[in-house]
Amino acid sequence: MKVEQIYTGCLAEAAYYIESNGEAAIIDPLRETDPYTERAQADGATIKYVLETHFHADFVSGHLDLAKKTGATIVYGPTAQPNFKAYIAKDGEELKLGKIKIKVLHTPGHTMESSTYLLLDEDGKEYAIFTGDALFLGDVGRPDLAVKTDLTREDLAGHLFDSLHNKIMPLPDDVIVYPGHGAGSACGKKMSKETWGYLGEQKKTNYALQPMSREEFIKEVTEGLVDPPQYFPKNAVMNKMGYDSLDEVLERGLHPLSVRAFKAAWAEEEALVIDTRLQDDFAKGFIPGSIFIGIDDNFAMWVGALITDLQQPILFVVEPGREKEVITRLSRVGYDNPIGYLEGGFDAWKNAGEDVDTVKQLTPEELAQLYKERDIKILDVRKESEYNAQHVVKAQNFPLDFINKNMSEVSRDKEYFVHCAGGYRSMIAISILKSRGFDKLVNIKGGFTAVDEVKLLPLTEFEEQITEL
Repeated sequence: MKVEQIYTGCLAEAAYYIESNGEAAIIDPLRETDPYTERAQADGATIKYVLETHFHADFVSGHLDLAKKTGATIVYGPTAQPNFKAYIAKDGEELKLGKIKIKVLHTPGHTMESSTYLLLDEDGKEYAIFTGDALFLGDVGRPDLAVKTDLTREDLAGHLFDSLHNKIMPLPDDVIVYPGHGAGSACGKKMSKETWGYLGEQKKTNYALQPMSREEFIKEVTEGLVDPPQYFPKNAVMNKMGYDSLDEVLERGLHPLSVRAFKAAWAEEEALVIDTRLQDDFAKGFIPGSIFIGIDDNFAMWVGALITDLQQPILFVVEPGREKEVITRLSRVGYDNPIGYLEGGFDAWKNAGEDVDTVKQLTPEELAQLYKERDIKILDVRKESEYNAQHVVKAQNFPLDFINKNMSEVSRDKEYFVHCAGGYRSMIAISILKSRGFDKLVNIKGGFTAVDEVKLLPLTEFEEQITEL
């Protein structure tokens, strides 16, 4: 028996490969199929099942392409009603995989079709649970991400309490917990950085598994929830209803365009231009009107949070050789309409003599000097919870997450010194504001982390931070 976690940091998502005696199962795969088929081929195994814990909201699963390419059966737990061929397992049903079995435990609460897969080893011993978004390390799934339901989040939280107490907590303490996500995912609020652990540890340390009444549990898991990212319900619908093959998406997007063709496509298609380079490279020079979302950070999450239309035509600027990576990562969150990229990257644009814009940057020391000399406007684009924990005195909180609906809070006539925690989010915010006519913007290099280190600016008293989603 082999169990392998396949963790993708930019989405804080865990898929799983299980193999026994030449048969394999994949749990909650991402959109691209190669990581799973290559593992099976290396083991000389056939992928028999694609097991989905629920209709995911934070990414588009690869179940359809993987089943089509391998002949595997897509499996959901009870009550799931996908718009494609799938096997709907019964609660308690055991699926045979080589010399082992996988038992389906219906664990509604995060969503109503949510199910946990219990791995029974060759001796029938309860070995591990693959909990999807029902149970995380340090947390449980938020109860407000169902595709469509007449139930309130309080109703769903009640179902989750029952699922945890009746299906998961009675299992032995030495059962391994393999969750669907780790810290950084918006599917929970207090997730651990660890990506696997033991159930006994969770019974001791996970706040949601401590002794409490059903009513107390409901209050705990629903308290402090803010609206999920706007792309979540759209991804959930795609996972339930179906979507284009990734191969088709790649074919549409892998089109090198000359500067002239790039400009023409931009105008004719009303496309959005995304610059995926490093933030410092973007600051030194970029195409006016383009948006920075760097590929080397939480690219997919921020694309999903900020671009409201999944069918938005997208052109992109990328370091040569990373074109397929950009399209793949766009597709992971359902943005399936890339129409091409700038051949030769930004250098081609610059060498063609086209207009170039830049972003002015200051060090924290330079910011501190200006702060002493005059009244300046500082925009802190971190999450509200980060800002509340500690911030520069008189700084204005302007969270990047909600920039599209909070534009009335800033003025084109004012100069703003912009920072986040490290510099990535502030560069995104500045690029968006510049594309909308704001030109008095300065980025603070190193963000609040660097500001805090130099100890030259007045900060509010530190408060215990509560993770906000």
